[in-house]
Amino acid sequence: MTAPLHEPTAEAAPSAAEEAAVAGAEVKAVQGRSLGRIAWERLKRDKLALSGGIVVLLLIVVAILAPLITSLYGQDPNEFHEDLIDPLFGTPTGSLGGMSGEHWLGVEPVNGRDIFARIVHGARISLLVGFLSAIVAVIIGTVLGVLAGFFGGWVDALISRVMDGLLAFPQLLFIIALVSVMPDSMLGLSGTGVRLLMMILVIGFFGWPYIGRVVRGQTLSMREREYVEAARSLGAGRFYILFKELLPNLVAPIIVYTTMMIPTNILTEAALSFLGVGVKPPTSSWGQMLSSAIDYYKSDPMYMVIPGVAIFITVLAFNLFGDGVRDALDPKGSR
Repeated sequence: MTAPLHEPTAEAAPSAAEEAAVAGAEVKAVQGRSLGRIAWERLKRDKLALSGGIVVLLLIVVAILAPLITSLYGQDPNEFHEDLIDPLFGTPTGSLGGMSGEHWLGVEPVNGRDIFARIVHGARISLLVGFLSAIVAVIIGTVLGVLAGFFGGWVDALISRVMDGLLAFPQLLFIIALVSVMPDSMLGLSGTGVRLLMMILVIGFFGWPYIGRVVRGQTLSMREREYVEAARSLGAGRFYILFKELLPNLVAPIIVYTTMMIPTNILTEAALSFLGVGVKPPTSSWGQMLSSAIDYYKSDPMYMVIPGVAIFITVLAFNLFGDGVRDALDPKGSR
């Protein structure tokens, strides 16, 4: 019997480094990811949402650093520049509403106040009202929505009827009526401070039924889940189930709805300032600037365009970011 032409050769044993690399790859392949990491990876792939988030972050920084920005810019938002105004027509001299190297976005008609400085300071009012009123609505809506969904019965019926009543109430008319009878000083605040406080409280109070309905629906769905039944079978009390089982699972929808509520509140504040029941002059507000621009939209259209664009960009950025957060936190999403 003849020998084979080629003797089989033994395979070389893998080295310790190769075995460690293979083991590390296997561990990495089966390593779990947290919900936060999954949401962040989804959000990173959404370029529109990231762009909106960057704009929102820039707006927040601008609002916080508004005094420093205008100081470095060299213009005070309440300083008059009547020498830049045409005495005959009351409009800024020069082209595009008086835009120049000293006044980047031009000046206001009649008084000549710098528009860029007032836009920067107006961002503080819009974002302050938008964020704080959303926080008020989220706190009230979350508490009452969880109580209605978890306890049910007469508690659910009572809270649901209150929600229906507030949703049918004319919020804008109520704020206008409230401002007309509001004192000039209250709780140590005066003037603009009082109006800001009232806008935040009223917008937040009339906004909580929207998030309350969402939280109530989620609570009704989750209270019948297996992990809640398991907690009950182990002897967990109602408050333990509320704070340990239900509320952590409500964080995602609450965050999503909050990001969608803020731009709506910003628009409401702009509408109130436009109608003259917002902050008092000379405090800068985008809606107030739009209201003043009505008389000059033909002779100085830039005075109306600039605050309108500021509101548009702000609301669009929040909506894009809110849509991205909603998709990222959706457990059924494929993005």
